[in-house]
Amino acid sequence: MTASREEIETFLAAMISEDFPPRYNIAPTQPILTIVAGETPPVGSNRPDRVGTLVRWGFVPSWVKDPNDWPMMFNIRSETAAEKNSFRAALNHRRALVPASGFYEWRREGKNKAQAYWVRPRNGGVVAFGALIETWSSADGSQIDTGGILTTSANALLRPIHERMPVVVQPEDFARWLNCKRYLPREVADIMRPVQEDFFEAIPVSDKVNKVSNAMPDLQMRVEETTEAQITPQKRKGKTEPEDGSGGQLSMF
Repeated sequence: MTASREEIETFLAAMISEDFPPRYNIAPTQPILTIVAGETPPVGSNRPDRVGTLVRWGFVPSWVKDPNDWPMMFNIRSETAAEKNSFRAALNHRRALVPASGFYEWRREGKNKAQAYWVRPRNGGVVAFGALIETWSSADGSQIDTGGILTTSANALLRPIHERMPVVVQPEDFARWLNCKRYLPREVADIMRPVQEDFFEAIPVSDKVNKVSNAMPDLQMRVEETTEAQITPQKRKGKTEPEDGSGGQLSMF
């Protein structure tokens, strides 16, 4: 996330309590900024009713006894979230938005070295991913706020790289997505669909992004692709999506 606090507040009509430095390589278990519905402001107030909060990237259900025994769910399949005990309550009551400048994805062809891509909005700016958050409480009373990003089937542009992509929530859907008191999961299911093909662009970048300690702006600079084929939109083939909860991608953004 490289946008300023002011840019995020404007895009999401939210109140964020502090500034954050640009981050070019965010990995699971690190804190990420989420936007949630806040209290309704008094009549006549200009205060936003959405607020920013930090959570640990990696969803942990509240009923888990030991997070160390729980698989790292940094991604959550949107198609089955309502059916899973792990995510059902959060989908009903704790939907959130994760602002981002883009995300990294990897394409691997056979045993060849994977090519990393920086996937960002074609028109620049901030994008909002659909997310679920949950507070885990330990036996001693300490708490950890956790979250995971919802994924859906990849659109035609990104399918050659990976069969999954994050759920993109458009500005006109922010209010409906965050209003868990009024809108049930089935009433926001249409939001959890692949974004239009021309929304993102995929830029080949250096494999330096594979190392979390590398966190400089040059990670997002274009490089020559290491694979033979160029990224071009593909028509959908048969079902190839994994059946696990995470989808296995979007490991940094």
